[in-house]
Amino acid sequence: MESPVLTDAEIVARTLRDTSAFALLVERYEAKLLRYVRRLGVRNVEDGEDVLQEIFLKVYKNLNAFDNSLSFSSWIYRIAHNEAISFYRRKSVRPEGHQIPDSDDVLMWLPENDTTSAEQLFDTSVNASALKSALAALDNKYRDAIILRYFEYKEYDEISDILKIPIGSVGTLIHRGKKQLAEVISPEHVTI
Repeated sequence: MESPVLTDAEIVARTLRDTSAFALLVERYEAKLLRYVRRLGVRNVEDGEDVLQEIFLKVYKNLNAFDNSLSFSSWIYRIAHNEAISFYRRKSVRPEGHQIPDSDDVLMWLPENDTTSAEQLFDTSVNASALKSALAALDNKYRDAIILRYFEYKEYDEISDILKIPIGSVGTLIHRGKKQLAEVISPEHVTI
């Protein structure tokens, strides 16, 4: 008999009664959060693991304060975002870049050129290192919104919760970020 998949809220409630259940939250979010902090620029493996450990320590310490009426996913991503920023402040270093896979998914949000047919756009690919460089060149506020939306697949309301900005601002940041990204990516990085 299969065991039912617990929601985040159910796991949080269980953890508050039995701390060993916290392992379920770690298991569910470890890979996602590590990928997220790496995309924010924490490229060194040891540093990424340190940041991840700090994230889970903060989550564990503040689990009693979690408001069940909110999304746990947004709450934990907000903590991850803050810990990545704190990492840079502690280390006084700049982010090293973003880990971007070669993927057609990246292209779904690049603006279509009037002279480019849908078939050409589908066949277009962007060099991953060029995309890393382009993302690194974006203003931080745009980069954070772009990464959350298109690489972490978060909805606007979740991004609003994570970045602590109004939902209307999320759309503006993403729109301006896409525009800035399109300006940064030069034609020699796109192959048809």
